[in-house]
Amino acid sequence: MEKLNRISRDELLMGVVHLLSKRSTCVRGHNAALISKDGRIVSTGYNNPPKGQPHCSPDHCDINYACIRSVHAEANAIAFSARFGIPLEGTTMYVSSSPCKKCAELIIQAGIKEVIYRDEFRDDEGLNLLKQSGILVRKYESEVSND
Repeated sequence: MEKLNRISRDELLMGVVHLLSKRSTCVRGHNAALISKDGRIVSTGYNNPPKGQPHCSPDHCDINYACIRSVHAEANAIAFSARFGIPLEGTTMYVSSSPCKKCAELIIQAGIKEVIYRDEFRDDEGLNLLKQSGILVRKYESEVSND
């Protein structure tokens, strides 16, 4: 029997995170988050202003300091789940950037058990808080095949 050449779930889900990040209107950075349960997507989010509010623009945001208009991707994914009654206990979150401290607090409170991130946020407060709270944290490493 011939071996199937297919991507791993991590590669698939992180690829979806990359695609979702393209929906962000934040001028400072395009981030996305995806929450999965048993390898299936249950919620997604990207950094964007609250529903009904103007999108980010250089006129409204200080791109050298911090985004003041967008809700973070992790918070949007968790909020979507809460809005529609999707339990997050025991889920895995895939994120384009490691969570800030505030998002780490939300992740802990939501019952998410693992966080897989692609890039590192400018400080490691969020990662440290997740680890101290028993959340599994892993940096995603692309799986390049030489086939």
